[in-house]
Amino acid sequence: MPRTSPRALGALAASAVAVLALSACSSSTGGDSASGGDVTLSYAIWDENQKPAMEEIAAAFEKENPNVSIDIQVTPYKEYFTKLQTAATGGSAADVFWMNGPNFQLYASNGQLAPLDDAGVDAADYPEGLIDLYTYDGKLYGAPKDFDTVALWYNKELFDAAGVAHPAAGWTWDDFTAAAAALTDPATGQFGVAASQYGQENFYDSIAQAGGEVISEDGTKTGYDSPEALEGIELWTDLIAAGSSPTAQQMTDTNPEDMFLSGKVAMFQNGSWAAIAYGSNSDIADKVDVAPLPAGPEGNQSVIHGVGNVANAKSAHLAEAKAFAAFASGEEAAKIQAETGTVIPAFDGTQDAWVDALPQYDLQVYIDALATAVPYPVSRNTSAWTSIESEVLSQVWSGAVTPEAGLKDLAEKMQAALDAEQE
Repeated sequence: MPRTSPRALGALAASAVAVLALSACSSSTGGDSASGGDVTLSYAIWDENQKPAMEEIAAAFEKENPNVSIDIQVTPYKEYFTKLQTAATGGSAADVFWMNGPNFQLYASNGQLAPLDDAGVDAADYPEGLIDLYTYDGKLYGAPKDFDTVALWYNKELFDAAGVAHPAAGWTWDDFTAAAAALTDPATGQFGVAASQYGQENFYDSIAQAGGEVISEDGTKTGYDSPEALEGIELWTDLIAAGSSPTAQQMTDTNPEDMFLSGKVAMFQNGSWAAIAYGSNSDIADKVDVAPLPAGPEGNQSVIHGVGNVANAKSAHLAEAKAFAAFASGEEAAKIQAETGTVIPAFDGTQDAWVDALPQYDLQVYIDALATAVPYPVSRNTSAWTSIESEVLSQVWSGAVTPEAGLKDLAEKMQAALDAEQE
């Protein structure tokens, strides 16, 4: 599942900054463990499917550090950050835990995370976009664990039936919209594409492909007031207006990904996390493949995002916590992750095993996307403006307001929220 899209983010309360600033000390469970270690580190994650790999990583660390035991704690994503905020407030957050881009700066700026620059994490071992994502005020606080980029999934059977060439490297927006029209059949209720209101998977990418940005590199200025941002948004709203995509209401009534899985939609942009899900779905596995994103005026940029391992600055065993955070994102851990096929490991040179895990799909396109990838847009308190973004763009997607008027309104409100962050 996506871990960053506005639809999936568990937005933090407006008071989160103040609440986190009150956070007190410690987090370690401490004491002896079942394996006889002198120190027990708690490790919080949100994906039950990844727990076996995390257990193997923990065992490898324990073998090298026999005085340390790792206690893995799984909380479902939809509850994870709410629970983390409460735990941080009460001084009981895990010693090491998963972090994502939208929430990172909030925790780093409030002294919740320990810098990892001195823990053996070499920035040269990871994609630059992920290092940038987990750097705050010049210090690296998150060791990149995995990454996800975005590509175009398509139904081969529907393309062949319509006589449309399969998507391929070099495809442009014009090719994309023409194929979407050719694959649409009102008589059968088939659509060429799902132009869903998804940031990471859709309009964050197209804004970059048009030469724009959602937010400035320093996280202080909105990018929604630019002609390029408008062009990136209109790629999707024009598809809806042309009838090549279901309407916003139809995609509210029925999840657009379900439309793709049922053969009612021919194309669907999705992150690398989708590969294992599609490969294990007997209804769709043999019918689909994946291609690079279509290129806009400035290319086929994909947003890059990924989970980071972070160490709790208040841990009673900070040295061990930092060491494990670094290890859990290191080369040995990356190889363990790759073998599961669940995520793309962030450590450079270890991604081939993930590609090879599902050879029926051209998963190399997700790795190749690194060359032009742009970081996921974040600020100190990302949720303060993504809630505005979601509300305003829902009116644009529904046609209640024009893209021009909607983006003008969004830019003004988003900038006010960003200005408030700096006060």
